Amino acid sequence: KGLFQILGFAKKQWYVMVCLILLLFVQAFCELTLPGYTSDIVDVGIQNQGVEYPVPEQMRKETYENLRAFMDETGKSRMESAYHLEDGGYRADIGGMEKEDRKKLQESMLPAEMLVYFLMSDSEDAVKMREQMLSGLPEETAGTMSKDFAEDPAAAVAAFAEPVLKQLEAYPDYMAEAMGIRFVIAEYQAMGREMDAFQMGYLKSMGIRMLGIAVIAMAASILVAFLSSRLAAFTAKDLRKRVFSKVMGFSNSEMNQFSTASLITRCTNDVQQIQMFVTVLFRMVAFAPIMGLGAILKVVETTTSMAWIIVLAVLAVLLLIIVLMLVAMPKFKQMQKLVDGLNLVSREILTGLPVIRAFGREQVEEKRFEAASGDLMRTQLFTSRALAMMMPTMMFIMNGVSVLIMWVGAGKIDTGNLQVGEMMAFLIYAMHIVISFLMISMVSIILPRATVAAERIREVLDSETLILDSDSPVSFPEGGRGEVEFSHVSFRYPGAEEDALSDISFTAKPGQITAVIGSTGCGKSTLVHLIPRLFDVSEGSVSIDGVDIRNVPLKELRKRIGFVPQKGVLFSGTIASNIRFGNQDAADTLVREAAGIAQAREFIEEKEDGYAFMIAQGGNNVSGGQKQRLSIARAIAKQADIYVFDDSFSALDYRTDAALRRALKEQVADAVVIIVAQRISTILHADQILVLEDGRIVGRGTHEKLLAENEVYQQIAASQLSRDELEGKGA
Repeated sequence: KGLFQILGFAKKQWYVMVCLILLLFVQAFCELTLPGYTSDIVDVGIQNQGVEYPVPEQMRKETYENLRAFMDETGKSRMESAYHLEDGGYRADIGGMEKEDRKKLQESMLPAEMLVYFLMSDSEDAVKMREQMLSGLPEETAGTMSKDFAEDPAAAVAAFAEPVLKQLEAYPDYMAEAMGIRFVIAEYQAMGREMDAFQMGYLKSMGIRMLGIAVIAMAASILVAFLSSRLAAFTAKDLRKRVFSKVMGFSNSEMNQFSTASLITRCTNDVQQIQMFVTVLFRMVAFAPIMGLGAILKVVETTTSMAWIIVLAVLAVLLLIIVLMLVAMPKFKQMQKLVDGLNLVSREILTGLPVIRAFGREQVEEKRFEAASGDLMRTQLFTSRALAMMMPTMMFIMNGVSVLIMWVGAGKIDTGNLQVGEMMAFLIYAMHIVISFLMISMVSIILPRATVAAERIREVLDSETLILDSDSPVSFPEGGRGEVEFSHVSFRYPGAEEDALSDISFTAKPGQITAVIGSTGCGKSTLVHLIPRLFDVSEGSVSIDGVDIRNVPLKELRKRIGFVPQKGVLFSGTIASNIRFGNQDAADTLVREAAGIAQAREFIEEKEDGYAFMIAQGGNNVSGGQKQRLSIARAIAKQADIYVFDDSFSALDYRTDAALRRALKEQVADAVVIIVAQRISTILHADQILVLEDGRIVGRGTHEKLLAENEVYQQIAASQLSRDELEGKGA
């Protein structure tokens, strides 16, 4: 499941995957062909002096006639169809024949070749074989044969052909073929061919072929590595983009479902795990079964007498892999969660460092960090120890297989049932099979972590986004000025038992300032978060210029809103780039004007670089008040129809607050302005003040009206204003 899920992430590059599979087959074919050539070099090139087949490609006329004398009519017909007279001898294209035809020719010619070689050849081997044969016969028979061969060799051949042939037929196939090879070598020598040069020519030819195949295998391997890396990098890039795009569309509800630390881990560490796996997916995971299956087929083709050794090795490797998966898999799943926890602790400590220092909590937080780090370390050590046992065990299995093949193969070579080259090829194929399973076992290390990472990424990608564009979007009417209307709005947080806002109805008109005030936790910020659809209403509707904002594309909606959050947020870059954040085309004059309205021009111009001053990550190199003023300037520079200030003046002193509000009123005289405030002094001159308590509007009107009629407002005012201000003298 995890493997297919990861492949699903890479499906955009399906054509690269197809190319990789084809290249893997080419590489496997080349690497599996080389042991066969090695076997031929040993068995044919060295042992047989370069003679490949036990039937000659050339022979003398007398040899041809001698062979015909000991062949039946079928054999004669086959030999006559294969050989043709050329330059006083006979020649045949043995190597160019079909395998089945060559086999039939060998079956017909081998008995005759053995007879001719045994009875008529004067080579040292033939003489020794005749002596050995005679020594094994009864003394009287051996003496008669020796006398006849000495007096009349031709008559002796005719007389003893049948009994000798019967004895030769009892030889195993490999001995018959070996004698056929000796016959061919003796014939070539009799024709005057230099066998050393012939042998060297064969070895050179095989060496050149092997070099060519090795070059092709190397080129395929390089291409596989290159394309695998490219595929992995593209998949990682695409995944990061998809996850980040998904997170960018999250409402506050989805952000609460996944912690920020977890989302960072999923975007970085989890994607990296998948990239690592895709990199080795084709170089190891896909290549291993192709190579292993190909090697098994080659073993079956070469010899099956030692196949039980391969079965034993495969069972041992499978047992090791199963044990490893059962032991390490749960820990790999746990490891990713521990990485999340470590990131969370690190982020909290680094973000809250000033508070930690102020309260003298350094040692406590260090211990907290060490605990999270220690949990991760112990889990990593456990998996590392489990995996550390794998490689030595695999090497023990491989070496054991090699020793076993040598031991069994030596016995078979001794009895003549196996050739040295065949045993070498079998050993190489066996190593390919074991290494293929070793590669598969390596997957057991990478796949669990990659599977967990894929599931975590899939959780983000498959998570339901609550705030989406309408299926039938509409646009705001032409000439609309941004009038905001709440109509019987109620809102409940996901999973909450009670409404955070209940039956909220009001209208914020252009050219007016609408203020929202109330005690902490009464729902002020929640209310204004509904305007840019950071949350969606549970009941009722929020409209702008008479159009329900849920029916308008989010991009179009938020384009009309200048939003200043409760906590000033700046981004790395210059002061000018932060002010232009919502309006990239803002001219320098507009940037300076927005900074002036936000009462930020003075501290900006005091800095050496002015508007080119670099803001550190998170705005850590400016004060809280400066950060808030730059956030306000950013909203003003957007030149929106609706301005929402979510308790954005709390970090300003009274003088700066008053100056900013005066300048703001002049600048945005035609816009809708909604201000959330804790301080009554900020909203004294608002055209409409809404008083919230427990998520409900319990009062509305001007400052004077509420001060006279609303008990909740009176309590807030009494806690913040002096007697003179309450009586209107200081207002």
